[in-house]
Amino acid sequence: MLFSSDIFILVFLPATLGLYYALADWRNARIGLLIAASLVYYGYWDVRFVPLLVGLALMNWLLARVYAAGYGRFWLDIGLALNLGALGLFKYANFFLDNVMAVAGRSAPHLDIILPLGISFFIFQKISYLLDLRRGDKHVYPLPDYCLFVFFFPQLIAGPIVRHNEIIPQFDQDPRRAEMWENLARGAVLFVVGLMKKVAIADTLTPNVDMLFGKAAAGTPLNFAEGWAAAIVFALQIYFDFSGYSDMAIGLASMFGFRLPFNFDAPYRAASIREFWRRWHITLSRFLRDYLYIPLGGNRRGGLRQALNVVVTMLLGGLWHGAAWTFVAWGGLHGAALAINGAWARSGRHLPWLAGWAITTLFVLVGWVLFRAADFGTAWHILQSMAGLDGFGKVKLQNHLVVYIGLVVALFGPTSQEAILKRLDPRFWAMGATATALIWALLAIGGRLQHDFIYFQF
Repeated sequence: MLFSSDIFILVFLPATLGLYYALADWRNARIGLLIAASLVYYGYWDVRFVPLLVGLALMNWLLARVYAAGYGRFWLDIGLALNLGALGLFKYANFFLDNVMAVAGRSAPHLDIILPLGISFFIFQKISYLLDLRRGDKHVYPLPDYCLFVFFFPQLIAGPIVRHNEIIPQFDQDPRRAEMWENLARGAVLFVVGLMKKVAIADTLTPNVDMLFGKAAAGTPLNFAEGWAAAIVFALQIYFDFSGYSDMAIGLASMFGFRLPFNFDAPYRAASIREFWRRWHITLSRFLRDYLYIPLGGNRRGGLRQALNVVVTMLLGGLWHGAAWTFVAWGGLHGAALAINGAWARSGRHLPWLAGWAITTLFVLVGWVLFRAADFGTAWHILQSMAGLDGFGKVKLQNHLVVYIGLVVALFGPTSQEAILKRLDPRFWAMGATATALIWALLAIGGRLQHDFIYFQF
């Protein structure tokens, strides 16, 4: 059930919102409703994985309770191992098996394992909670509160990666408090903005990306213009796809009276790679920083150790994105760039903003080629074309006007989450524009093939 589907917008969301506000006076009832709705939402994809989702939640909650009863951190370590084991089994078993057998010179049998939707995201949330307890956090929650924290459908599949102390305290707030209508209105506008990012831009660009990367994967040389178009159009597609999902998730949460952390802040305006990662997938960046980079030593042990820590962190961050060496290489590339950026910053030297932006953007585009390509051969073909080694020529794109609109919005437009949730004033024109956009999106959704969100595969 995609956020950008008719059944979600016209059936699931209105029904869930209506029942939620009808039960607003009863805390346990409204929490129970959201848990049930979230399980229905997840089960709509594949009901076979609902027991896994529920089982992991119960296991983590029980181990937290055992630890809180005074039985030692050993139980938290068991929980961490089981979470990582589940992630390793479902996401990486075939990857590791293939590589081990390749080293041994044998062909590997392929295990018939289906990747549960959103497993990387909801396991990271559970891991962050156990690690917080391990560090001395004393918050042990009732089972319904914990379950809603890990099941809440707006952020269940692809984030933002929400921490327990950001969302669970909000469960006590009365949904019908004074700002109820403001929450509903701002959340609805943000949801529609995210929907337009997904349907009007990301999905419209998808055929161009598939065509160009498909040609490269088939061994057909791309010319200079096609190579650059492949990188730029994919950069726009993944940005509007994922930031659109985040807008919808945060907007939905606001409609239920909750605040989720922002996840994007105009990343393509960054003038350094460090700034890019402060603006792109913000909740993943802070998870990697707080639960991996800092425990490794962070920047406390000298420049060389800091560089090693950031490279290791980003290598694992790349592997988190997918069980393929292209993702690991992409993460390592960004880790090396962050290490170089850190050394440059410590030297006290500075680049003019425009030069920093140009270098950062070029690097990010090269990295996106590696991220999107099915293998190193495909990535090499496109990078070779971008270098002009396969000749020059023109590029034919479908809906090329959308590319230009995407570029203008990504480079010069306001940050939607900040603008709508904090700055937008209620105006009649805004209501009319939102309703018009929603109607157009519903018509577009019904008239063409729907595309999953890119980050669903992670």
